[in-house]
Amino acid sequence: MMIMIYRMVLLLTTLIFTSITFANPALTLPPPADMFVLKPTADKSMGTHEEGVGITKGTKVTEFSLVTHNGKKTDMTTLLKQSPLLVVFYRGGWCPYCNLQIRELTKTWPEFQQRGVTPVLISADSVEGAALASTSYDIPFPVLSDSDLSAHKAFDVVLDIDDENYKLYQSYGIELEAWSGKGHHKISVPSVFLVDSEGTVLWAHAAKDYETRPSATQLLSVIDQLKK
Repeated sequence: MMIMIYRMVLLLTTLIFTSITFANPALTLPPPADMFVLKPTADKSMGTHEEGVGITKGTKVTEFSLVTHNGKKTDMTTLLKQSPLLVVFYRGGWCPYCNLQIRELTKTWPEFQQRGVTPVLISADSVEGAALASTSYDIPFPVLSDSDLSAHKAFDVVLDIDDENYKLYQSYGIELEAWSGKGHHKISVPSVFLVDSEGTVLWAHAAKDYETRPSATQLLSVIDQLKK
């Protein structure tokens, strides 16, 4: 219980600077803070799923459509032209742990590029939210808005935020409706899927623990192992 309270206090301390207000919401990424540390997934847990979350290896992804950070419609068929894809679902631009993950993937982009793999970032954020992340971090690969949850449903990574947690998020200054531009209170389960040119999942990982994600180094290792 004390650990949970400590985490809540740390989150509140940082997110009070996000300048999100209910009357006139302004989307602002949380500033970098040493108090937030993104932990790598334990090697033994790589490629696992929490029960009932995420499609699994060998599954053919169903068609979906969403919007690029610059407002253009796209779909799975179009994205697969850049395959293989490393599809990364993140909770939203308001999440400091997601921003750590995004910055790490951006920094290691040349290594993914050398392997012919294109990272694709997807969240329930609106186009405005996706554009904020893309421009703030100068991300060289697709950052997509899926506020209608089409891709989330295709990959089975929709996380419903109940009323209690929604109000808790609001108390931290996180207004999910402002970030998504929708009335639903749904976000991504943090997850990663490696998808081939046919739209088949080659490797997948999904876990609700938002403080722990597969690191870029671990993901590059997965790609190398699959190529052997």
